[in-house]
Amino acid sequence: MAKDNANGGSASEALAWTALWNAASGCGSGSRPINPQSLRALPAGRKGVRKAAKVIFDGLMVGSQSAPAQLAARWDRFGGAITELIVELGKIWGDLAAGRRVQYQLEQMLLDSDDLAEPRRLALTLGIRVDARNPTSTELPEGVDQIYAWLMMDGQTEARVQFGALGTVTRRHWLELTPDFVPPERLEHRSDRDSHFAKLARLAAQAQELVRSSAEPIEPLPARRRTLAADAHDKDRTSFWDRHFATEDPWKYGSPYEQEKYERQLEILPAGAIGRALELACAEGHFTRQLAPRVGHLTATDISAVAIGRARARCGDQPNVEFGVLDFSADTLPGEMDLIVCSEVLYYLDDLAELRRVAKKLAEALAPGGSFISAHAFVLRDNVERTGFDWNTFGAQAISEALAATDGLVLEQSIQTELYRIDRFRRLSPDEVAAEPRIDHVPIRAPIEIGVARKIVWGGARALRRDVARSERRQRVPVLMYHSIADDGPAALARFRCTPALFGSQMAWLRANGFHAIASEQLEWSIANREPFAGRPVLITFDDGFQNFADHAWPILRANDLTAEVFLVTDLVGESARWDAHSGPPTPLMDAGTVRRLAGEGAFFGSHMATHRAIDGLSSSDLAAELLRSRMFIERWTGRPTTAFAAPFSVTDRRLGRLARECGYRIGFGGRHGPAGLDGDPIDLPRIEIRGDRSLDDFVAIVEAVLDER
Repeated sequence: MAKDNANGGSASEALAWTALWNAASGCGSGSRPINPQSLRALPAGRKGVRKAAKVIFDGLMVGSQSAPAQLAARWDRFGGAITELIVELGKIWGDLAAGRRVQYQLEQMLLDSDDLAEPRRLALTLGIRVDARNPTSTELPEGVDQIYAWLMMDGQTEARVQFGALGTVTRRHWLELTPDFVPPERLEHRSDRDSHFAKLARLAAQAQELVRSSAEPIEPLPARRRTLAADAHDKDRTSFWDRHFATEDPWKYGSPYEQEKYERQLEILPAGAIGRALELACAEGHFTRQLAPRVGHLTATDISAVAIGRARARCGDQPNVEFGVLDFSADTLPGEMDLIVCSEVLYYLDDLAELRRVAKKLAEALAPGGSFISAHAFVLRDNVERTGFDWNTFGAQAISEALAATDGLVLEQSIQTELYRIDRFRRLSPDEVAAEPRIDHVPIRAPIEIGVARKIVWGGARALRRDVARSERRQRVPVLMYHSIADDGPAALARFRCTPALFGSQMAWLRANGFHAIASEQLEWSIANREPFAGRPVLITFDDGFQNFADHAWPILRANDLTAEVFLVTDLVGESARWDAHSGPPTPLMDAGTVRRLAGEGAFFGSHMATHRAIDGLSSSDLAAELLRSRMFIERWTGRPTTAFAAPFSVTDRRLGRLARECGYRIGFGGRHGPAGLDGDPIDLPRIEIRGDRSLDDFVAIVEAVLDER
């Protein structure tokens, strides 16, 4: 009988919930990392349905690196994969209706978090805004049978409605339905021209006109490159890899980092003539082209026909190369090979048992005296105390150990860097005695691209994100407040200025201790739903929008797989911090183009008002105008809804909260110091100032104090 866990379920059930979270996270990142069979222990009742939707929602947030309010808008990126996962879940339960309940529940959660600024077409649900006084007919997309709508009047939400629909919802249908949710007297009401809301609407119209007439062009954000996690597994590996190679050059094979690895694989080739060679997982043929001149005949294979097509085109002038589609785990390998090369792919096997089985196949495919070359990265799961990639899979250490334990294979030479090792194994001939291997430790000289760097934890980790996400729940989260990241500046502003070196050590500490960065919208969602924070979240904020954020802070954040939210002074973008002029030369501010670029790379932006004037000195009309204008400009520059603000000089008054909500904000930061908790007012949350005249030890003490409050 399975042992019960502390929550009353079995250990196998707990593992299945973890597997479901991992699967949803994988869908969010563009992959399917868990075999659905690992979900068999999930309970199938209605309680299980609700929990399944919540677990999938949480996994999607992490995998897609999205705030709750962004998930519905990003449905096109992962909706197909997540729907397939839920269908598989229904099949496992033997109850497709239960899977449909999960789908409905998940889509409701997604739309509950969305502002419906644009229609949201999900698998079964259409989310829209409807003018309650003057509705128009709503066509249902194919497959959709549910409407989730905000009934709007005078720019305000009067009610949320959710109902089943069999076909087009006509204007008459809406007019008959609306009085069930909105009092008739409200439907007949027209705002007095001198009323608060009428004047607010005029201010909003003026702000919109100002934004429309500005010089900055409206362009869609660049599509973010889909990446593949190295911990990905899929029930149908062929389909998985074909989907992956839908994006050409997915690993940037021509980068200096990848090319340096190729050079070292060529360096480790055995001396003398190489007759027959086999390349496994050749991908698009970049290394194939470099290997071909070094061998007599090369058979280059990959599981993906898409990849093989590109490889064949790339190597069309290499007469000694033949190509073929091959799943090296499932298919028979050609034998009597003098050389087999396998680079960066053994991670994707299901487990160590499959790795050992494949290692035996590889040894048997070699001719006596033949060589096998393996190139793989170090992974924290193998050894958390050394530098490695934070992937949920085994890595170079486990792969090398499995190959060394395979009968007939011996290690002859190994080239090892801090991030990866390249090994040459030899299949011993009968009666041959193995010699001591040659081990060469070499530096990495090539620059490391950000897509690679963000998954590295240098010097090892004290805690892994996935482990603390499963085991830790907390009521409070540190919201860190920074201003400037620079080595030099006015002495009077030293408190507000961290050096890049100090900031880099702080971010490295967060990464090594299992923290993940969230956006303010995720914080607001957790507070609204009283949902404890999973793992070790941190919200990193920057006031003012200095150019040195782009120059110094953002590269450090990205290299540590973190993000931040920057509060902009929108009337002054591209200029300088004139409010600090009395302390010395004003610091330059980012321009709109830089804001747009960083938003496309994953940074978040909120309002620091339009002029950086203290709120308590503004008239109510000016305060509303700044709230509206700054929000609308940021939305234009970033292409995203803007719902967060931080008060300049950390000064607030009692007018701010309600007026900010009426101007479209849902979360704000004032002048109080401390961590943000689930019991806080989301429109007036505290932050923790990180001073530039304090040490790393001070920073660690501040953050650890919040951890101890869980």
